[in-house]
Amino acid sequence: MIITPPMTSERAREIARNLDLRALPSDFYANPYPVYAALREHEPVKRLPDGSYFLTRYADLMAVYRDAHAFSSDKKAEFGPKYGTASPLFEHHTTSLVFNDPPAHTRVRRLIMGALTRRAIDAMEAGLVTLVDGLLNDIEARGGGDLVEDFAAAIPVQIIGNLLGVPHADRGPLRGWSLAILGALEPTLTPEQQALGNRSVSEFSAYLTDLVAERRRHPGDPEHDVLTRLIQGDGSDTHQAGGDTPLASSGEPLSQAELLHNCIFILNAGHETTTNLIGNALVALQEWPDTKHRLLSTLKLSADDPQGLQAYLTVAVDEFLRFESSNQLGNRRAFRPCSVGGCQLEEGALITLGIGAANRDPAQFADPDVLDLTRGNGRHGAPGSKHLAFGVGIHQCAGLSLARLEGRIAIGRFLRRFPDYRLTQPPTRGGRARFRGFLRAPFAIAP
Repeated sequence: MIITPPMTSERAREIARNLDLRALPSDFYANPYPVYAALREHEPVKRLPDGSYFLTRYADLMAVYRDAHAFSSDKKAEFGPKYGTASPLFEHHTTSLVFNDPPAHTRVRRLIMGALTRRAIDAMEAGLVTLVDGLLNDIEARGGGDLVEDFAAAIPVQIIGNLLGVPHADRGPLRGWSLAILGALEPTLTPEQQALGNRSVSEFSAYLTDLVAERRRHPGDPEHDVLTRLIQGDGSDTHQAGGDTPLASSGEPLSQAELLHNCIFILNAGHETTTNLIGNALVALQEWPDTKHRLLSTLKLSADDPQGLQAYLTVAVDEFLRFESSNQLGNRRAFRPCSVGGCQLEEGALITLGIGAANRDPAQFADPDVLDLTRGNGRHGAPGSKHLAFGVGIHQCAGLSLARLEGRIAIGRFLRRFPDYRLTQPPTRGGRARFRGFLRAPFAIAP
């Protein structure tokens, strides 16, 4: 089944030539990769109608990611006009981890990473297997379902709910809140979308206020409970890498606003991207039947080699992320005049990082439009040079090991249980440029 319609090279060049992230045509949402290819070839540093820049080459993104002194992640200047500085969306997106620079970013990231150690993540595996198997049992009883709603989206909501200690009875609204808040990051918003995003931040914050008060009265184990760790801090000081300038102590308590908005961020970051990873992977395997067949054969052959199977599935998960990056776009702002990709950028220049485009750059990945689950992520197959779905540098995804675990367990166990699953109708894309995934993907299993 072909899910995304082919796009002619002429159409791709037309969209690339007139590219405006605030007015994207429907066929771009369906399949942006021919447009990205045209941009890489003809305008890799694309000046957009609003004066910002769009980067599509792997090397250029790496240069920006690695230079935190020249490029800022702070988006107050952009989000003020977009949301209004008194809005809940502005407060959330300018307080959370991802859109901040050191030292605020360093302090919060250190606290989160302290609760996502290898030991802590390994300890989650048994519970994750139980969760996934329970979802698969429900699917089997019904003879199918929806890859997104009944499987992919149900996993990260429960995992992040566990990390924050959200009672199971309270988890119903989490997915809706997350979709609305992250949807507000799209280049353009309708008044209805903006209102829903603001309302979702307010409702989520109100819920978390009560949860935080309860956790202050009855702390959890900070080794595994991220919320308790964020409340208590870890009592250690940090310094700039290679320097003597102290940053804010990780033990310095977060303000109430920092605490609430970074809890919202943790849910959003862990939910949307992992949902897209699992959903995109299972749909892609329907479009690449030979790849699916080889994966199923490997699952059978490796049944008696758990470590080998784990390593293979981890590589496969990374290839799914490269091929269909859950998060397609990132952003930076130039601290000072600088050069990227041979182009001069002015101080304050706004930059959109084309993560999905860079992950299909033929200068970095051989046959980049081919789904190759044995690729190994490196430059033309060599180890050491990774895809950019998790970012690079100080803003690299704090939960990347957890995302790999969720993807490996979910995809591997689904395929072993339902090797002959089939889509019953074309899946519905989310219609978003930043986060690439599906809203619905109905499927059936063999009786």
